[in-house]
Amino acid sequence: MSEVFEGYERQYSELSSNLTKKCTIAGGIHGEQKKQKISEIKAGIDEAESLIRKMDVEARNLQPNVKAVLLAKLREYKSDLNNLKTEVKRLVSGNLNASARDELLESGMADALTASADQRSRLMVTTERLDKTSDRVKNSRRTMLETEELGVSILQDLHSQRQSLLHAHSAVHGVDDNIGKSKKILTSMTRRMSRNKWIIGSIIAVLVIAIALILYFKLK
Repeated sequence: MSEVFEGYERQYSELSSNLTKKCTIAGGIHGEQKKQKISEIKAGIDEAESLIRKMDVEARNLQPNVKAVLLAKLREYKSDLNNLKTEVKRLVSGNLNASARDELLESGMADALTASADQRSRLMVTTERLDKTSDRVKNSRRTMLETEELGVSILQDLHSQRQSLLHAHSAVHGVDDNIGKSKKILTSMTRRMSRNKWIIGSIIAVLVIAIALILYFKLK
């Protein structure tokens, strides 16, 4: 959860509690004291509305899963503030008699206490859920960082292997050039050997014919 939102939330909770107490006090006094107390309550309500607006802006800038939970809490806070406004209107109107007013105040306080207890319970559950969500987000981020590091390591290995393959390709290309040169030399040597064979064969044939002629003339 956003620390800024939590700060606004704490301020609102304290302010809401103080306004509820002031409403209770205003219901039991009269005259100028009551007017002054109502003025303080109205000023506190304006401040509470400002805090709710700030929480709303902060919540809408968070991640969707967190934002949904915080906006649900804000609806409860707005409902609580509307109840306070209604109570102030009743205090200002002064149309109800003392017994009816006391009864309404007692009923309102009972409802407020019940609502406050329910809100605290819901806030605790929501806080636990947000803590779990935060832990999951942290784990996911850690996993992403580990995956990124692994990817970088793999890319470095692939780059090193690519360099090795390029060097090997260059070496093979050099070997191919040497093989081509050797092949040309062998072909030239083969041609020379063939030519030498024909020359030697011709010489041998001439010598045989010459010997045969010499023998022929001697015998004759």
